[in-house]
Amino acid sequence: MSLLVVGLSHRSAPVSVLERASLSADAKVKLLHDTLAAEPAAEATVLATCNRIELYADVDKFHAGVAELSTLLAQHSGVALEELTPYLYVHYEDRAVHHLFSVACGLDSMVVGEGQILGQIKDALALGQELHTAGRLINDLFQQALRVGKRAHSETGIDRAGQSLVTFGLEQLAGHAAPVGEWAAGKRALVIGAGSMSSLAAATLARVGVAEIVVANRTAERAERLAGILVASGTGVAARAVTMGAVTDELTRVDVVVSCTGATGLVLTGDDVAHAVEAGPAGPIPAPPLPETGAAPRVAVADAEVVARLVAAAEAGRRLADAGAARTIVPAPATTEPDGCPLGPDTPAGDGRSALTGVDATSLELHGTWADQGEAAAQRQPRRTVRSSVDGTAVRLALLDLAMPRDIDAAVHRIPGVRLVDIESLAEASADAPMAADVDAVRTIVADEVAAFGAAQRAAHITPTVVALRAMAAEVVAMEVARLDGRVPDLDERQRAEVTQTVRRVVDKLLHAPTVRVKQLASEPGGAGYAEALRELFDLDPQTVESVSRADAADPKNDDDPGRAS
Repeated sequence: MSLLVVGLSHRSAPVSVLERASLSADAKVKLLHDTLAAEPAAEATVLATCNRIELYADVDKFHAGVAELSTLLAQHSGVALEELTPYLYVHYEDRAVHHLFSVACGLDSMVVGEGQILGQIKDALALGQELHTAGRLINDLFQQALRVGKRAHSETGIDRAGQSLVTFGLEQLAGHAAPVGEWAAGKRALVIGAGSMSSLAAATLARVGVAEIVVANRTAERAERLAGILVASGTGVAARAVTMGAVTDELTRVDVVVSCTGATGLVLTGDDVAHAVEAGPAGPIPAPPLPETGAAPRVAVADAEVVARLVAAAEAGRRLADAGAARTIVPAPATTEPDGCPLGPDTPAGDGRSALTGVDATSLELHGTWADQGEAAAQRQPRRTVRSSVDGTAVRLALLDLAMPRDIDAAVHRIPGVRLVDIESLAEASADAPMAADVDAVRTIVADEVAAFGAAQRAAHITPTVVALRAMAAEVVAMEVARLDGRVPDLDERQRAEVTQTVRRVVDKLLHAPTVRVKQLASEPGGAGYAEALRELFDLDPQTVESVSRADAADPKNDDDPGRAS
């Protein structure tokens, strides 16, 4: 195994460099094709997210591989090699495996424990498989990384060490004035983009209690589909789709904006945001239309916490929406059948556990992974280091920019009444985030899995040599039996079969102990030399061993990805 990874991430490079080094879909394809065309690499794939770019390859020469992969990263990212080199890191063999497993578990994420990286690893593997640049090593490595990541999330509380990037960003926007659920209640939100991250943001906003979500996307069909999913999610949120041309108009009527597109330039400029703020407050959310005469409104049962917030709001003279109880009274439209609403009349309207009931699985797959920590994250107290106002001015417009490169002009934070949280500020806010005790348990899992993966790969490396040895032994048996037939032609079939079986048993017994033992030794660190020793001792034909290796690598079962369907 000669696994090499060359990359850069939020841990090694400033956001300004990561923005410029981002890879488009076409750039990823060209990068992988050029990597395989380079002499040192036999197979490869690329893991590119908003805060990391990593090129994984199976190389036969370490120094040549590092030089070639670094040059290709610079060439396809558009950043000069001289500028990129100080921020690159290199991992080789077991260290490379350890790095990817740590990434899969969320230990290397900007927000420790976030689970979206698993989907991105799955996408990286799928890209390598689609382009046929992923061979046995890359397939085994990435499939195992997916299993390790799932094991870490299922066997430990790593999720408690951090939240998804979206939830963490919303907590930064909310500041310490109130929990996210109270901060979001009754607000209007604009989501720009309809990809996986934007879909995750929209689902999270719906779950924490915003009253309305507007989805803007360059492809109208995707925006409309995402809006339809939100309406059908059972959260009670109103949702609609608009064109990208309507974004500036929508800015004047929303309270929160989340943007994550693949645009190479700014989606929101300083002038766009300044104009929206000058247009005045968004105003209260219009009350839903009253039911037809004679129809009584459906009243959801309010729990003690909601009642307490209502009382506190009344005493403070605030709007009821600010108390997080705006959806405790829900008029039932006359055209709605009793069983047509995912949120039943006996379920509290604020019950986040039923937030995603009834969502179509196909639609969900199209728009990425929906956050599975929304209810808990909405109740989690935000970080105390973040203010909820800007220079003493109440926040009129809260902006969350999750794109890389950025969608929103970084200068908008100077506009009074505007709060901006972007990838760079999230990195700073999470730098001193408290580590949960579960992180140690995940590190132990990673260490164990790295050792097991290395042993399996080393054992697999010697298998072609053992197969070639047994093939040679079988050929020797066949030759000797044929010679016996020439010398003793009078043997009947029963006698000939008995002699043949006896010779085979002798050979098998002689080879059994050495082949079993050599596999055990090869699985240990430093055991790669045993295959070479076996080839030398038995004078095995290198071409025979190589043909066995090629046949083994071409086995269709290695193209299966058990993690992709889950």
